[in-house]
Amino acid sequence: MQEKVEKIVRKLDANQKTISTMESCTGGGVVNAITNIEGASDVLHYSAVTYSNEFKVKMGVNQEVIDTYTVYSMETAQEMSKVISNFASSNYGIGITGMLNSVDPANPSKNPNKVYISIYDRDKNTYYNDTVEVFSNSREENKRIVIEKVIEVLESNL
Repeated sequence: MQEKVEKIVRKLDANQKTISTMESCTGGGVVNAITNIEGASDVLHYSAVTYSNEFKVKMGVNQEVIDTYTVYSMETAQEMSKVISNFASSNYGIGITGMLNSVDPANPSKNPNKVYISIYDRDKNTYYNDTVEVFSNSREENKRIVIEKVIEVLESNL
């Protein structure tokens, strides 16, 4: 995975593009992978781990989107990706929300295994969306699976 992330960082740098992340269930795993690469500071503008709904909203995610679609939805992931891109004035924003094979009594979900990934391309005003389902009893393993999927979506859309 590190080689893929390195290629992404090099491509962003070569194209003078920047990226920011708003992660929830991955807890900063994507930004960690990016900052493990030498030169990441040239492309990474900002990162936020917004584990709670309260801080998603404080960062600019529309409460109505969360109320209408739930926090565990593609609509919320899209809000997160666009909000972080605009907040940080970055070309790309990544939004990740979902459940890692667990239950959240405060935010019921029909699918406790589904994670929603949205990458917002501010220059094209478009979203690259995907989902991944995780079934491991290990949160660490589930995070790894989601992070790998995010890298795959980034790699195919930059």
